[in-house]
Amino acid sequence: MPPLLRRLSDVALTEQLTVWVVDDGSADNTAAAAEAGFGELDVRIVRHLVNLGLGRAVLSGLRAALEVAGPDDIVVVMDADDTHDPGLIRLLWNEIAAGSDVAICSRFVPGGDDRTAPLGRRLLSRGAAQLFHRALAVEGVRDFTSGYRAYRASLLARASAHWGERLIEEQGFACMVELLLKLRHCRPVITEVPLALRYDRKQGPSKLKLRRTIAQYLKLLARDRLSPAPYRKL
Repeated sequence: MPPLLRRLSDVALTEQLTVWVVDDGSADNTAAAAEAGFGELDVRIVRHLVNLGLGRAVLSGLRAALEVAGPDDIVVVMDADDTHDPGLIRLLWNEIAAGSDVAICSRFVPGGDDRTAPLGRRLLSRGAAQLFHRALAVEGVRDFTSGYRAYRASLLARASAHWGERLIEEQGFACMVELLLKLRHCRPVITEVPLALRYDRKQGPSKLKLRRTIAQYLKLLARDRLSPAPYRKL
């Protein structure tokens, strides 16, 4: 986290940026690292006393950001393991400013690259992308599982007002796909920018479990097929 926060502090020299760090019952001093101070970077912490999983961490972070965000703000979600380049925040902002409601950092568009990731993870991401692309009608999306995205705050507020605590129910990595599937009912404009994943900068082991994540994706797909669309326009 310290290298990532240093990179974010460089971005904050030219961008108005508030950083929310979700401490999901961490045993590796996440809060202490976030509180260490990185120039003028505004860092705020959301704490879970025990580990509640990635889905709950993302939901808590979104809700904390929405409490202070204005309708013209954007909310960026990214991994805290330094594999996501903060320099792309400006590209994401440009997409939102140009009319997108969601902008995704994608490994699967020209200029995207995931060669630094382990083979098993690459196969999972590509397989999931093909599965969801064929099974679901979400225009503008090639990289369904990317954890690096920007959302128009007003879009998230509309979705949160409808789903509340159920906006994200998946606990594992499938939560990022789940959020996209629910947001599609708001009829957002979605675009993608190239992401060169920097897995070589990751300092700890991955928490992704291949079999468990595959099962979560399949369960999510089945649940989406069986769930009715919202009864009113969002």
